[in-house]
Amino acid sequence: MKTDIQIAQETEMLHIREVAAQLGIAEDELELYGKYKAKLSDELMEKIKDNQDGKLILVTAINPTPAGEGKTTTSVGLGEAFGRMGKKAVLALREPSLGPCFGIKGGAAGGGYAQVVPMEELNLHFTGDFHAITSANNLLAALLDNHIQQGNELGIDPRQVVWKRCLDMNDRVLRNIVVGLGNKMDGMVREDHFVITVASEVMAVLCLADDMADLKKRLGRMIVAYNFQGKPVTADDLKATGAMAALLKEALKPNLIQTLEHTPAIVHGGPFANIAHGCNSVRATKTALKLADYVVTEAGFGADLGAEKFLDIKCRMAGLKPDAVVLVATVRALKYNGGVPKAELSTENLEALKRGIVNLEKHIENLQKYGVPVVVTLNSFLTDTKAETDYIEQFCRERGCEFALSEVWEKGGEGGIALAEKVLKTLDEKESHFAPLYGDALSLTEKIETVAKEIYGADGVSYTPAALKELKRIEELGMGHFPVCMAKTQYSLSDDQTKLGRPQNFTVNVREVYVSAGAGFVVAVTGAIMTMPGLGKTPAAYGIDVDDKGVITGLF
Repeated sequence: MKTDIQIAQETEMLHIREVAAQLGIAEDELELYGKYKAKLSDELMEKIKDNQDGKLILVTAINPTPAGEGKTTTSVGLGEAFGRMGKKAVLALREPSLGPCFGIKGGAAGGGYAQVVPMEELNLHFTGDFHAITSANNLLAALLDNHIQQGNELGIDPRQVVWKRCLDMNDRVLRNIVVGLGNKMDGMVREDHFVITVASEVMAVLCLADDMADLKKRLGRMIVAYNFQGKPVTADDLKATGAMAALLKEALKPNLIQTLEHTPAIVHGGPFANIAHGCNSVRATKTALKLADYVVTEAGFGADLGAEKFLDIKCRMAGLKPDAVVLVATVRALKYNGGVPKAELSTENLEALKRGIVNLEKHIENLQKYGVPVVVTLNSFLTDTKAETDYIEQFCRERGCEFALSEVWEKGGEGGIALAEKVLKTLDEKESHFAPLYGDALSLTEKIETVAKEIYGADGVSYTPAALKELKRIEELGMGHFPVCMAKTQYSLSDDQTKLGRPQNFTVNVREVYVSAGAGFVVAVTGAIMTMPGLGKTPAAYGIDVDDKGVITGLF
């Protein structure tokens, strides 16, 4: 079997104007980045704003395992299947972060014959959106430290600077640093920190903003520090908003590319779901809904993270209403949750499957709490047996879910037709009664505890004294009505990545809380989660190269 990058490089792509034409987009409504990438112009979005919305289909998954689940692969394959069936469909996906590309996780273009292309360009610099976000974030940091150096008119307390610098790379040594070393002209010495770009509040703000005016409002109210009286200092206070918006002017526009089968894909924004809100941009999703009858979007990691945040944060803020949810699982991953080592997952093991399927069961229950119809799909592997797939299908039907096998990795859109048919059947026969899990009026601790108990299955929540103090301050600042964004490990329903399956009798531990006032949510950091990842002992970067003809190898 060819590698993902070989399949992608051998594909004959259409010029992006031909892809756009499928959606009724004229060439002069595109801003071209070469032959195969384009940004969608503001003029286009103004033109289509009154179009009727298509159907919104969210793709999510069980908790990720080393066995792999294939959520993005399934999303892309479903979009390709709609195309083969003559449906007007478009994908609305996230952009990959460079950190995982060179780390362990790899890129985010899908896999096999269900990929978006150009794969290498998407996974590396793409159209420069993440670089613009990094620059805007660090401009604000520079203006903040410069303000302190130049007399500190706002009375910023250097011990209460909360704005962090960012870099789109896994670099653990930057988590905790000291800046301002040297002489007096080199700034005030203080402790500082870096987060990965996809965890920056600028990323969240860009992905939740409706337009430039909304972007500037959100940027302006971001809290960067507190003064000596304990009052917040914002980007507006530092006169940073206009310059940041100028850096983000092009990044605010969604990007258009294509799948291997030429299905249009709008790829824009990319906050991580384990440390941020995990969804592509509101602009991309809303634009997609105006352009097509069926929009396939995804949210990061498992449904306990990405889907919960898509439904409780993005949909709440943007007024979106998903019509159906596709929940991706694999036989291998369920057996892994049942205690089978990775090396033995190819062997039929119904007992382990029965032990591990409780993870799928919990995700089904969680999604049904939002009133949205659920379709379960098994991303198929050659080692799956009929007994195993039959057991899972029966299990899902007993819980009121449609079920389909997906073979999109091997067969592209053809392998996704069974899934597409089940999604269309669900859309026709079942109505979405979507509602967020909790209301705005609950206290922040009540919101955190609702997610922990209802979604994770926890008995309760414990807080460090510092977290409780910060929750109180946030509510006193008038931001207690914000939704919560849980920073938690993706590998378990709990905050302990070693607890697989459906953990019982555990407490979620909140060690840190901070407000993202521009994004409009409160982040609760649980367990040992890090906002700046590190590289493993053998990072993927070791295998990436480019030959004398400029052909990149080793990306996956």
